[in-house]
Amino acid sequence: MEVKTKKILIIDDDSRNIFALSAVLRAKKFTCLSANSAKQGFDILAEDKDIAVVLMDMMMPDMDGYQAMKKMKEDSEMKNIPVIAVTAQAMVGDRERCLEAGAAGYISKPVNVDELMKQLNSYI
Repeated sequence: MEVKTKKILIIDDDSRNIFALSAVLRAKKFTCLSANSAKQGFDILAEDKDIAVVLMDMMMPDMDGYQAMKKMKEDSEMKNIPVIAVTAQAMVGDRERCLEAGAAGYISKPVNVDELMKQLNSYI
């Protein structure tokens, strides 16, 4: 029986966030890939078909998470990959806005590891 690799792609323009999320996820036996921009994330998604979930920062310079999710939903190769929005914006309505934009889940920074694991496990 083949064991599916639990690969997570973290797209965040802040390397400290990538480092922290990667450390937590690796400790939980996930394989992590990272991208500092949505464009770099798309390149990784095009090359690696084993990515199970994308953790997407919503506030990035060139292309924010909302634009990136829209582009993913328009692409036949990427549209079925679940995206969990990870954002420092924790205002009323932000969760709903992310979900309406196509996110499968939402988690605010600082990340609650138990909540993150609960969401990830529902997609892997």
